[in-house]
Amino acid sequence: MKSLARRRLLTACALSACGLASMRRAAALPDKASVALVMKSLGDPFVASMIDGAKNYQRHYASQLDLTTHGTLTDNDVAGQTRIIEALVKAKVDAIVIAPTDSKLLVPVVAQAIAAGVLVIAIDNPFDEDAQEAANVTIPFVGPDSRRGARLVGAYLASKLKPGDEVGIIEGPPNDRNAQQRTLGFREAMSAAQLRVAAIDTGDWTAPSGKSIALQMLYARPTLRGLLCANDNIAMGAIDAIRISGKKGRVLVTGYNNIDAVQPLLDNGSMLATVEQFGARQAVFGVDVAVKALVEKRRQRDLSPYMETPVQVVTREKTRAPRA
Repeated sequence: MKSLARRRLLTACALSACGLASMRRAAALPDKASVALVMKSLGDPFVASMIDGAKNYQRHYASQLDLTTHGTLTDNDVAGQTRIIEALVKAKVDAIVIAPTDSKLLVPVVAQAIAAGVLVIAIDNPFDEDAQEAANVTIPFVGPDSRRGARLVGAYLASKLKPGDEVGIIEGPPNDRNAQQRTLGFREAMSAAQLRVAAIDTGDWTAPSGKSIALQMLYARPTLRGLLCANDNIAMGAIDAIRISGKKGRVLVTGYNNIDAVQPLLDNGSMLATVEQFGARQAVFGVDVAVKALVEKRRQRDLSPYMETPVQVVTREKTRAPRA
């Protein structure tokens, strides 16, 4: 391990644009590390950016790191991710880096993977703390504070409205930790600005759900001035609903994730703001944390429970956040 000939440099996620210093680690592996990245819907642009970031990272260290990427058909496919994890345990991978489709339901199968000696790191969406305690496991989370990001974008929306104005919240799936935290952040921002949350409903991360829910809200609450959406897909559906209902320019919309598809909507004012959480870099950081733990021969329980990555509000006025 001490031989310089056997050492290599691992580049962790470069987050200097957000105030975090670039991180570089020297690591020595006697053999290739096998790491599996397990994601949600492969059709989601945000998921695609995370996978691309991880693959780019692996290409730089192909002689020392085997990385496989996996995903599901939908964002809520718990059964699909369960099958993937079970197969990876049988394949005896060293580590799994996962963006869980459900913060609670996947804990048992992840606990089985950990018991089998697989290191497991969560990215994008943390596992539920009570579920982890019940399973007697600790699953580290590498990712952003979704509640803080929601507060930031909510505060920006509030700056464009006046106290007493009514807004609606379109959430993500109820068992998704990110969805829960974003709703809390939205509510906190609205309360601080003395805006009224007049409507709230649950979507499924897709544009059709955002469109359907937004139409219902707009017709039931004609005085709504803003819609806070749990992700950009939902926000795009809400924007379509605003167009259909003839309220373009009268209802402000915020999203979350800063996928490529929302850039024209920010530019033309259809979307007020979104939140960049540096998905590609987040995936790289998660993989790097796993590799570093393998190099240092650290056990699951030895890892820090939370390693925070940054968030940034993106608007038409601001320069677009850089990609990894």
